[in-house]
Amino acid sequence: MGEAVKSELNIRAPYLKLIKDGVKTVEVRVGYPSMRRIRAGQELTFVSGDERVPTRVIRVAEYSSFEAMLDREDPRAIGGDLGEDRVELLRVIRGIYPPEKERLGVLAIEIQLLR
Repeated sequence: MGEAVKSELNIRAPYLKLIKDGVKTVEVRVGYPSMRRIRAGQELTFVSGDERVPTRVIRVAEYSSFEAMLDREDPRAIGGDLGEDRVELLRVIRGIYPPEKERLGVLAIEIQLLR
């Protein structure tokens, strides 16, 4: 039997707050096998510490790089106010995911809060 699709994703607290506040509607991940199994319609719960925020996946788009992703996705939907400065947003994302991870492919996961 195949491995179940991961339904909980750990996320840093400031980004969890942006999701909870309805500001962050696109989560960026790299193409790990577990992330590639995420599909539209699936429920994902974002977790930071003991806080949990349930969402539903609207769509998953794949890009060759973070720059290619930012050419197509709304940077504010990814980083809130941080999205105002593309260079800074790229720096932060690449601080989380170094080049060898970026080479796995970049996933933009559009989500909707479940209330």
